[in-house]
Amino acid sequence: MSPAPSPRHGTNPRSQPAAARDTLQPPPDSSLAPYDLIDRGLHALAARFSLGLSPTAMGLALADWGAHLAASPGKQAGLAALALQLQRQWLRDAADVGASLLRADDAPCADGVTPPTNDRRFASPEWRQFPYNLLAQHFLLRQQWLDAATHGVRGVSPHHEQVVAFIARQWMDMLSPGNFLGTNPEVLARTLTSGGANLAQGLRNWQDDVQRAIDKRPPAGVEQFRPGHDVAATPGKVVLRNALIELIQYAPTTRKVQAEPVLIVPAWIMKYYILDLSPSNSLVKYLVDQGHTVFMLSWKNPGPEDRDLGMDDYLRLGPLAALDAVRAIVPGQRVHAAGYCLGGTLLAIAAAALARRGDETLASISLFAAQTDFTEAGELTLFTDESQISFLEDLMGSQGYLDTTQMAGTFQMLRSSDLIWSRMMRDYLLGERAPMNDLMAWNADATRLPYRMHSDYLRKLYLRNALAEGHYPVDGHPVAVENVTAPWFVVGTETDPVAPWPSVYKIHLLADSEVTFVLTSGGHNAGIVSEPGHPHRHYRWAVHPGGRPYTDPAHWAQAAQAEDGSWWPRWSQWLIAKGSGQRLAARAPGSVDDPALGPAPGEYVLQR
Repeated sequence: MSPAPSPRHGTNPRSQPAAARDTLQPPPDSSLAPYDLIDRGLHALAARFSLGLSPTAMGLALADWGAHLAASPGKQAGLAALALQLQRQWLRDAADVGASLLRADDAPCADGVTPPTNDRRFASPEWRQFPYNLLAQHFLLRQQWLDAATHGVRGVSPHHEQVVAFIARQWMDMLSPGNFLGTNPEVLARTLTSGGANLAQGLRNWQDDVQRAIDKRPPAGVEQFRPGHDVAATPGKVVLRNALIELIQYAPTTRKVQAEPVLIVPAWIMKYYILDLSPSNSLVKYLVDQGHTVFMLSWKNPGPEDRDLGMDDYLRLGPLAALDAVRAIVPGQRVHAAGYCLGGTLLAIAAAALARRGDETLASISLFAAQTDFTEAGELTLFTDESQISFLEDLMGSQGYLDTTQMAGTFQMLRSSDLIWSRMMRDYLLGERAPMNDLMAWNADATRLPYRMHSDYLRKLYLRNALAEGHYPVDGHPVAVENVTAPWFVVGTETDPVAPWPSVYKIHLLADSEVTFVLTSGGHNAGIVSEPGHPHRHYRWAVHPGGRPYTDPAHWAQAAQAEDGSWWPRWSQWLIAKGSGQRLAARAPGSVDDPALGPAPGEYVLQR
């Protein structure tokens, strides 16, 4: 049962779901509606076995690629020539290795193809020994040929080309010699030295994983990181609760605080405590210790009863309701608002809506790995054509939400080499378990997505790019990012497959006000959780005043100022610089009109 809404916000219109005007409607001829339900039911059943991926979308992409390749004899001849060239290269490498063996030299790993720097499958020394060096080389050469075969076929739509290349990569990742006992020298060596103990332990690991999946329990070791105890442990109080969020205000640790509070809007695809992990790497704790008054949204984990909550509801019950509460608790002050991932996109929409109304509540807007333009939104665009979205809507419509396992499967396939096959090799063949840490435990604590909201999000943003193109509606009127006059602090991460930094960088094409852009090392999560003192961290940054000519990402990266360490201190200093400069006496969370409802981390974050 959901907690009761707060007296202040529980009965206003923001507590009610948006009208279901955008739901998929049956055909105009109502006599066909039952047949439409049959189709949707069959699609939903199929989607449960395909991780939500549309076979039709995949088939259309393969047909587009195959038909154009069949009509391109020049491309076919080029691929045949490339196959012969690569085969000759491998035979030369094999001859060199054979000659080294006859001379009793160490057989070096053939260096005809070097794997990408982030591909660690063949990094262990055992892969440099015969015959495994040749196996690895043959695999990399085949991978190179397949990459050439799936790209550059004239006439294939860019989207279908990406889908075909994605399918090919999934097959190659699955067929890697590192995935099999007989062709993985690291596993064979471990099996010989341990007498097969690694395989016995791997079997126990597999049995444990299967049982946990059946019981719907989290991975082993997650129990060491309990929200409110080991993670999400920064002291604070819940000061607002409605049908969708709890708002946490954190207790101050300094006698004086900056006048302007900070409101953080995390993504609802994840639990908020990615930004409040262990005390040593908590962004929330860092801000509080720097003298900021920090508020954090904690999203409800929706169930079937929340199927009709849409993006309008997430906007009204989320950042807009939170802003009302923050202004009531800290009256007379403007607010620094920050958003992460999907939360950043929603915050940009909220800022644009406030700007259209002439509301100058926001002192600044900060976006972390968040996109406002979705034309180059990374490999997630593979799953956002009309066929794929309709198929996913049928799945969500049958259960009311997108389940955590269905969503996790999609993200894992984006990096299947690391997140699926390499992990299975380590866990089940080497018999090893990677030690659980706070970030891994948080990653296993996923949330569901309501049917209507996820459909709205995919269609309005990924499919139609409505925010960037100026037709995203709020209260029946389109909103535009360019109307926002507050300064922006935007963070992209170097190795982000979810929100690639050039896509995040497109804020420069939309915002008319000052943009401070930071490009930090790491990926979508680890690049944001980048506490001071973390080794091997660096970032680049530059300020773009409003009204100046646009600089493309490549030239920006060359000209931006490079820094070692964490970007957190620069952001904290930026927040202070964009505020009034006033420091006030710290106050306890809540107020007379908005009393504390309970201790942080609240109740919503504990929902499974």
